[in-house]
Amino acid sequence: MGHVPLLDELAIVAALAVVVTIILARFKLPTVAGLLAAGALGGPFGLGLVKSVHSIEVLAEVGVVLLLFSIGLEFSLARLRDIFKQVALGGLLQVGLTTAATTGIAVALGEPVGRGVLYGFVFALSSTAIVLRALAERRELDAPHGRFIVGTLIFQDLCVVPMVLIVPLLATTASAGDAAIEIGIAMGKAAAVVIGTVAVARFVVPRALGWVDASRSREVFLLAILGLCIGTAWLTSQAGLSLALGAFLGGMVVADTEYGHRAMGDILPLRDAFVSIFFVSLGMLFDVHVVATQPLLVGALLLGLLVAKGLLATLAAMAMRFPARVAWLAGVGLAQFGEFGFVLIRLAQSHKVIDEVTASPILAAGIGSMFLTPLLVRAAPHITAGERLLAPLEKLIGVRSIDEADDGKSMKDHTVIVGFGLAGRLTAQTLQACNAPFVVLELNADNVRKGKELGLPVFYGDATSTEALQHAHLGDARLLVLLMNDPSAAQRVVDTVKRVAPNVPMLMRAHYLTEREPLMALGARDVVAEEVEGAVEIIARTLRVLETPRNVIDDRLREVRGATQTSERKQTVPRASLGEMRALAEMRIESVLVREGSPAIGQSPVKMQLRSRTGALVVGVHRGHKLLENPDPHVPFEAGDIVYLVGKGESFAQALPLFEPVTAS
Repeated sequence: MGHVPLLDELAIVAALAVVVTIILARFKLPTVAGLLAAGALGGPFGLGLVKSVHSIEVLAEVGVVLLLFSIGLEFSLARLRDIFKQVALGGLLQVGLTTAATTGIAVALGEPVGRGVLYGFVFALSSTAIVLRALAERRELDAPHGRFIVGTLIFQDLCVVPMVLIVPLLATTASAGDAAIEIGIAMGKAAAVVIGTVAVARFVVPRALGWVDASRSREVFLLAILGLCIGTAWLTSQAGLSLALGAFLGGMVVADTEYGHRAMGDILPLRDAFVSIFFVSLGMLFDVHVVATQPLLVGALLLGLLVAKGLLATLAAMAMRFPARVAWLAGVGLAQFGEFGFVLIRLAQSHKVIDEVTASPILAAGIGSMFLTPLLVRAAPHITAGERLLAPLEKLIGVRSIDEADDGKSMKDHTVIVGFGLAGRLTAQTLQACNAPFVVLELNADNVRKGKELGLPVFYGDATSTEALQHAHLGDARLLVLLMNDPSAAQRVVDTVKRVAPNVPMLMRAHYLTEREPLMALGARDVVAEEVEGAVEIIARTLRVLETPRNVIDDRLREVRGATQTSERKQTVPRASLGEMRALAEMRIESVLVREGSPAIGQSPVKMQLRSRTGALVVGVHRGHKLLENPDPHVPFEAGDIVYLVGKGESFAQALPLFEPVTAS
């Protein structure tokens, strides 16, 4: 019966989390903030509703293992190879700068080096769960700052692995040389485990999962995946490494098999439940007493996370040659404490690197920063002071700008394209093929490089800035085509264009139809809503598969367009082949050669009474090098003609002999 109190408390935790999260959702605060607040409220430093904090922490550890397993599932070895170049440099700069700066400050304030390094690690990590959710809600994952943030978060997640290995070694009072040797041994162990895991991944796991899949039982498959996840975590812990490393490797093992997507689908609900408990357990660490007794220290640490860490992330983005606005938004997005920061602190506490008294203010500031992040991410695009302060740095770091295009030649009657993703590239290539002059403004360094390789006039430039638009000679342009992935930035571009060149028409795209009217009111000439175009295409293809008559399809599509947005294009639907028409499933097309000596030579289909006698219909005749698509039924056949007939099987059986040479019986 000893477990019953834990069940009581789990029920309290769940109920409290639901109520607090619903209340905070009214204020547009994310779920994670609600879970943290619920933990703080019900924990030992709040109302004290939960007494078995240790038991909750055990469940939270399962949450961490499942979280890392699911992150591993998204990182097949192939994907790691693809994103390595984009991720490595920006992530390395952000993690390296933050770790070095924090360690330096801690040591200068009299902390031992080991503890300074721990602070550096903890401050370098940001919250994957909170930031990705905030970016997804704002549809900014594909925006330039979104891509930089996601890349950096991926790098941080990978850094957790060596950090977890190094933290237990920071407690040793040995010399720096000995510590370096120990860290080297730990890293060697980790490398051996990784190589062993990859070998198992290639040869054992796919076969084992194949046998499990053959059982056709979802429960058995889920148990097998959980066994893999917890099994690899346990094995790595037996090798003296962390549970987290094992779980991550377990995920990567499954990701490289054909069962990766299925495993992710099955494990997600379980992961979400345990990760929720993990966030509640973090909230329980929030000690109001610490904030009350050490407000200056907690405030300074919170400022360090929000301002200093944000500034270092901003500098990392600028070093990657991103313009001021992108760097500013990236800095705000990465300026908070991370889930794995808590994991490292707990690990450090268990290895006596840091005690609870020292850890409490960091945890209080960390939870505060996680709570504030969604609000800051929402506010950042509207605060232009940040990017204005960074503007001088743009020139210093050497971000190549649109002013390179403005070399004294005056552009006139050209098109200005903003954004060089897939849509921007296709538009630019089409204009080039039509010999129509154009210039492209883009914020992503990789895309600009691709444009240069294709020989297209693609330049760095922030279209929300008046100067960039003036360098692109927008006032003399015929048209501006706006194809950005950042909705809030797109609105600012429309506003800026109306001020810089009010007479230049703007064509743009939006994700949703609801965005169309506000953008038109703001000054766009026409807005193409992607969801409508996608729906029209799906409807056309659906009705074609359902064999709806063409004129009915056209009517339905006109109705859809009339209710949403018109199109300048002629209405088209996918072409159907005879084989796709089920009503005509028995009909076939056959060809027959008119041989020398055939009675059909000199006879026309009408004279032969081909249709009435056999049921076969002539739909084409290949004569010489030419196909007669609509052959006149009164024109006689010639030797060497290939005749195409449509009909049922029995029709062909009767028609084919009419084209064969007559043989004496």
